Amino acid sequence: MNSQDKLNRCFWCGEDQQYIHYHDSEWGYPVDDDRRLFEKVCLEGFQSGLSWLTILRKRENFRAAFDNFEIEKVAKYDERDMDRLLADAGIVRHKGKIAATINNAQRAIELRDEFGTLAAYFWQFEPQLSERPAQKDEATLRKLAQTEASQKLAKDMKRRGWKFFGPTTAYAFMQAMGLVNDHMDTCFAHQKAEEARKNFTPPQPK
Repeated sequence: MNSQDKLNRCFWCGEDQQYIHYHDSEWGYPVDDDRRLFEKVCLEGFQSGLSWLTILRKRENFRAAFDNFEIEKVAKYDERDMDRLLADAGIVRHKGKIAATINNAQRAIELRDEFGTLAAYFWQFEPQLSERPAQKDEATLRKLAQTEASQKLAKDMKRRGWKFFGPTTAYAFMQAMGLVNDHMDTCFAHQKAEEARKNFTPPQPK
């Protein structure tokens, strides 16, 4: 429960106002916008070894540095862009993660050519209700680092040449983009996310 507004929230968002806003307005709500999906894949990769709050606080810097994660623009980055990004103190300056982002933009174009949209590809991996835990309390969700669905997604993306996207990262992506609703049962946003999912039509491949 947040001490200021007395709303019950998921255990992980704490008291940081930026994190609370992200939890309340973004996390767990279904997304079918390709730019947002690509951005999240990239930022989840940058998060590896760090906290999401660290990345969230730098998100606007990342957007400025990576042309708002416009896939076609990032896919064309060259060595000059690599040097520019490595010199940018506003982002995480990790050569492997930056190179992975450029690579993944190129792979994203390939996926769109095949499926029509990134969203149509990702939403194929939405797990069935029977695959989800019946009870979503803190103890259950703390142990739920990856699932069979996230393992399948990560394995398929690895086969397609994506980088920095293992099964744990894949599951965090699925949680954030609303492929699953992992707001705790006691969280005020759980029902809001559930309603959003009911009113959402998963995109289909072309």
